[in-house]
Amino acid sequence: MLKGRGVSVRYKLDDELLKRTVSGLVLAVAFISGIYVGGIYWQLLCSAAALLSLREYYGLLSIHFHVSKGIGFGAAIAILSATWCSTRAEIYLVILVVSTFAVFICEIIRRELKGYSTALHNVGGTLSGLLYVVLPWSFIIQLRFNPLGPILLLALFACTWSCDVVAFFAGKRWGRAPLSPAVSPKKTWEGFFSGLLASILCATFIAYALTLPPFPLVLMGILVGIAGQLGDLSESLLKREAGVKDSGHLIPGHGGLLDRFDSIILSGTLFYLLFELLF
Repeated sequence: MLKGRGVSVRYKLDDELLKRTVSGLVLAVAFISGIYVGGIYWQLLCSAAALLSLREYYGLLSIHFHVSKGIGFGAAIAILSATWCSTRAEIYLVILVVSTFAVFICEIIRRELKGYSTALHNVGGTLSGLLYVVLPWSFIIQLRFNPLGPILLLALFACTWSCDVVAFFAGKRWGRAPLSPAVSPKKTWEGFFSGLLASILCATFIAYALTLPPFPLVLMGILVGIAGQLGDLSESLLKREAGVKDSGHLIPGHGGLLDRFDSIILSGTLFYLLFELLF
């Protein structure tokens, strides 16, 4: 009886790993081809990822709070459209300010009609989705316009995925010291440092394979290895507070898009800061 149960559990784990691997490869092919092709395909791919991730984020918040999803999605579409059409950063601030007052207007009407309002958390929740999900994806879209955009994006995704995979398996195999047990009990310091090392080695390999100066790419590897895992922990905190295992069910073996790209959105923002604004 116990033997049969053990076989069943092992089969379930193997099946889950297979789903995770296949869906991961499909995503990798989609985004690597997007990096290569660029143009409208890249913009639409990232915009779709941003909107679907925003839907999942608002779904998490809606478990406990009221969120003006219509205003949030309208603002998200405006931000992503501005990414395509305008190079002026001020347009993002205008959209955020207009969205803030749009939520306030809705809350004023709610209080007049229903006798209560939820402005304190509605404004914060609606805008946080734009700041946490949509703006980072707009930065990732814009990275492709950089003369070194394809290389930067390839390094970003390759280092992030290397870090995720190695941290996952190293943590399962050698993990002993919990990284943040109150937020994500399965994450360990051994997995963290293994993922960081994998990200650095991946960046170094890309630098030498493409005969590029190693220092900027190694710096990127360190950045991704740390920021990516902090992004992962941040989303784990959201799910912990919402009381759910995954942000969604769109990707077999991974959960939602936010589960898959939680590392990318923080790393991508820092990449944009580093290579577009500082260099």
